[in-house]
Amino acid sequence: MRRKPVRILVVATAVSLVAGLIAIRFVPIPPALLQPPIQSVALLDRHGTPLREARVEERFSRELTIADVPPHVLNAVLAAEDKRFYRHRGIDWIATGRAVANGVTRGRITSGASTITQQLIKISERRPRTFFTKVIEGATALRLERLWSKEQILCAYLNRVDFGNLNIGLVAAADYYFAKPVADLSEAEAALLAGLPRNPRKLNPHVAFAAAQARQQTVLRRMQENGSLDAARCEAALAEPLRLRPPRRLFRAPHFTDLVLQQRGAQQASQRRTTLDLPLNQRVERIVHERVAQLREHNVRNAAAVVIDNASGDVIALVGSEDYFAPGSGQVNGAWAKRSAGSTLKPFTYLLALERGATPATMLADVRTSFPARDGFYRPENYNRRCYGPVRYRTALASSLNIPAVKVLLAAGGPDALHERLRAVGLTTLDRPAEIYGLGLTLGNCEARLLELTNAYASLARLGEYKPWRVLADRPASEGERRSHSERSRGIPRKHLEAKPTGSLGFARDDSVARQSYSRPEFVWLIADMLSDNSARTLAFGINSALRYDYPVACKTGTSTDFRDNWTIGFTPEFSVGVWVGNFDGAPMHEVSGVTGAGPILHEIFDHLHAEKGTSWYPRPELIVDRTVHPFTGKLLGDGDARGVREKFARDSLPAAETRDDYDSTGKVKLGSEYADWYASAENGLGGEVALGENGVDLRIASPLQGSTYLIDPDVPTSGRIPLIGVGGSHLAWRSDTLQCAVEEGSDFAIAAEGEHVITLTDDLSGRSTEVRISVRSL
Repeated sequence: MRRKPVRILVVATAVSLVAGLIAIRFVPIPPALLQPPIQSVALLDRHGTPLREARVEERFSRELTIADVPPHVLNAVLAAEDKRFYRHRGIDWIATGRAVANGVTRGRITSGASTITQQLIKISERRPRTFFTKVIEGATALRLERLWSKEQILCAYLNRVDFGNLNIGLVAAADYYFAKPVADLSEAEAALLAGLPRNPRKLNPHVAFAAAQARQQTVLRRMQENGSLDAARCEAALAEPLRLRPPRRLFRAPHFTDLVLQQRGAQQASQRRTTLDLPLNQRVERIVHERVAQLREHNVRNAAAVVIDNASGDVIALVGSEDYFAPGSGQVNGAWAKRSAGSTLKPFTYLLALERGATPATMLADVRTSFPARDGFYRPENYNRRCYGPVRYRTALASSLNIPAVKVLLAAGGPDALHERLRAVGLTTLDRPAEIYGLGLTLGNCEARLLELTNAYASLARLGEYKPWRVLADRPASEGERRSHSERSRGIPRKHLEAKPTGSLGFARDDSVARQSYSRPEFVWLIADMLSDNSARTLAFGINSALRYDYPVACKTGTSTDFRDNWTIGFTPEFSVGVWVGNFDGAPMHEVSGVTGAGPILHEIFDHLHAEKGTSWYPRPELIVDRTVHPFTGKLLGDGDARGVREKFARDSLPAAETRDDYDSTGKVKLGSEYADWYASAENGLGGEVALGENGVDLRIASPLQGSTYLIDPDVPTSGRIPLIGVGGSHLAWRSDTLQCAVEEGSDFAIAAEGEHVITLTDDLSGRSTEVRISVRSL
C-alpha cells in the first residue's frame, strides 16, 4: 500500500513528460525568426567607397554567416552568455537550478539562466516579462533546438542581438565601436563586444567605459576558465589598450544619399552602389562653400550644384546646400527644391522654333511690345530694361533677351507646345495647364528643380535624346525615374506617346530604357552652338563674363524676379552641370544675377572637369552649312560681302536671299512699323544703317493679335475687356460691327462678347485701315 502513491507519482510524471514532449512539437516558432534579419543599407560611391549607412526601422544591422565569425569571437560570446551552449537542448537546467537556489536563499534573483536559444526567442517576439512568458520562451527554445542546428541558432542570435547605440548584430557593432570587420577583431575587442548585450545602455563604452571594461575583463577570465584562452593570451588581452572609434557614423554626400534613399526600392538590398563620384562631389562641395562665402555680403546664404554624366544619365555630383549641418535650412536639398526657373527654359522655346522653320538668323524686333493675356495684356521687359531693335535668334538667345523670347514662343506654337516639350524632357513641376502659365512660361514663370532642369539640358547635350537621371548604379537607368516618367506622360498627348521615332521631328518613347528622341540632331546642335557663342552673348553680358571659357561650353543663365533665384546651366558632350544660388526662405539677393552668382560656380566646376576628366565639343553634322547673312535682315548675302556675318544653318532650312525691297533708296535697311518708337528713342544705336519703311510707319494692330481667342472668366473682372493697341498712325479709330469699342483713361478697349469678331483700325488722317479676326468664349 505504501508503494502505490510512489507508483502513481512515477506514472504521472512519465505521462506529464510524454505529454510535454508531444506538446512541444506544436509550439510555434516566432514569425520574425523565419524571416531574414532586417538589414540597414550601406551606400557606396561609383568606385566602391563607402558613403553612408542608413538605418532601417531605427537601427543599424548587417547580416553575417557563422563562417564569417572567427573561433575566438565565438568563444567570447559563449563565455559571456552561454558556456554550455553546445551541451544543452535549449534550456540549461544546471544554470536554471542554480538561479532558483540562489533566488530562494538570497530572496532575489542574482544570476540569469537564459540560454542563447532562449534569448533569441525573447528578442524575436516581445512579451510582458512574467513567469508565464518564461515558460513559453523555454518551450519555444526546446522546439527551436529540435528544428535548427546549433550553428543556425548562434548565427541568428549574432545577427539580432542588441549591442547598444542602435547597433543590432555583431557586424554593426564591430564597425561602430572599432571600425573593423568581425574577422579582424582581437580577443580583447571580441570580449568587450561580447559583454555588451547584458546591458547595452549601462555598458555603453562611449559613456561608461570603466563598466564596459570591467565586463570585458570578466569575459576574458571566463574564456580562460573555459579553456578557450590560455593564461598568456588572457593576460595579453587584459593588457591590450582598447581604441574605440569616435561615436559618429560615416555620412558623406548627405544631400545625395538622402535623395538615394527616397528612391523606390533603394532599401531592398544591404549594399547599394550609387552613381556618385565622391572625389568630384567633395570638390564641388568646396567650390559651393567658398563661392557662397564670397557672396555673403550680397545676402546670399545658399547654393546647390548638380553634375550629370551625359552618356549614362548618372548623377556624379550633387550638393544640396552650402552646409548640410548648418542650423535652420542646411538640410533643405536645393537640387530638389522647387524654385522659379527664370530664363533657363528659353533654349527649349528656340528649339521648337527651329523645328518649325526658323533659323539662327531669323530676325526679331526687340522693341517694347504688349501681348494679349488672360487678364489684359502682358508687357515683358529685358533684364537690363533696354531694347536693341533688330536682333537675330542667335543674339537673342545667347544674350537672354526677354521680349524676343516671347515672340519666339508665339512663332513656335505658344505655351501649349513649350509646356508639352518641357514635360517631355523631365520637368515634373509643371502641374498646371499651359494657359495658366501663358506666354510667361518661356521666361520661367513656373517652378523647376535643379536636378530635373540639369537633366533636361543633358538631353540637349545628347542632341535631342532624353534619358532619365539615375542615382543608383546597380539598376537600369529607367527604374529610378519610372514615377517621374509616368507623371510626365500624363501631361503628353497620347498620339505622341504612341509615335515611333522617325529621325526628324516629334517625340518617341522606348519603355525598356525610358529614353526619348524629340528633335533633329542638327537643330539641337545649332542650339548648342548658339549657347556656346561668347560673341553672341556680349550684347548683354560683356566680352569677359563668367560665361567665357577657354574651351567650348554651352551655357544659359536665369534670374527670377527680385533676384530671389539665379541659375546657370551648362553642358559639353560629356557633362551637364547645373547651379542654383539663392536663399531657401525666398529672401532676395542684392543685385546678384545668374552670371554673377551661379555663373562663377559653374565655371569653376567645368574648369575642374576639363582638367581632370577632359571635355570636348561636337563634330559638325553633315547637314550643317555656313552662309553669309545681313545682320539686320537675316537674309543671305554673297560670300565675302563685307556687310555680312557668317551664320550656320541646317542645309534644308536656309533663309531667303536679300532683295532690293529690303533697303531704301539710300541703301539703309528698312524696318517695319513695330520699330517706330524704338527707332526714335535713345536706345537706337544703329545710326544711319537702318531706316523706317516707306510712307512712315505701317499701320498695324498690336493687340489683339490676328486669330487670338479670348476667354471670359467671371472670376476675373478684367477678362471682359480686350485691349486695343495700334501703331503707325496719329489719328487712330477703332470699329467693330459686333463689339462695343470704348476708351477709358486714355486706353482703348473692346467689351468682350461671345462669338467671332472683326476689329478694324483706321488712321483717319491717311485713310489707311487694317483689321484682325478674333474669337471670344466663356469659361
